[in-house]
This record gives sequence, structure tokens and C-alpha cells, in this order.
Amino acid sequence: MTHGVAPQRVALHTRLKPGKEAEYESVHAVIPPDLDEALRGAGVRSWRIWRDGLDLFHVVEVDDYAKMRAVLRDHPANIPWQARMSELLDVEDDYSGGDSGLGLVWELP
Repeated sequence: MTHGVAPQRVALHTRLKPGKEAEYESVHAVIPPDLDEALRGAGVRSWRIWRDGLDLFHVVEVDDYAKMRAVLRDHPANIPWQARMSELLDVEDDYSGGDSGLGLVWELP
């Protein structure tokens, strides 16, 4: 990790399947230790999620977002987590493509 360099800040939007709100929050109440270790090992410094109805808004601070996704794609701790998330999310993340998050429109400097 390169903690001397400012991290990338990536915003994401996902959407829950109707009726999965409480289950999603319950599952996120405790992140499995091996997943926590995998995320941190992949350069994640922080990951925050807000919910508005079915819409989820994430802000990830990470050393290198593309590298993080490459590391986590086939990580043994992430595979079962993503399978669980696919039960709750309207569109699952299959880690294909070049996801780069939401484009920044404006920021108060």
C-alpha cells in the first residue's frame, strides 16, 4: 500500500431488490474477517455506504480502484460475499468491464 499518496475516492451506486433493505443492513452489520482483510490488502482505506430506499450510495477510498477490482475478482473471501450480495442487489457485480464509478460533477474545494 502507498499510504503516503492520497487515495482515489470513488463513488458508486447500486440498487437493492425490493424487500431486501433490512436483510442487506443485517448482512453488513458484521463483515467477515477474511473479507475485511482482503479489502484492506487490496488497498481499500475506507468504504462507506448510505441507503435511500432501495438506492445504495458508496464512497470508497482506495489506493487504486482498478487494481482493487482485479485483486478481488477471484479472491476466495470475495466470491461468497458477491454470491450473497447477488441475492440482495437488483444487478450483481460480476467484476467484468472497466467500472470506474460515478463521474464527479462538482466538488466544493
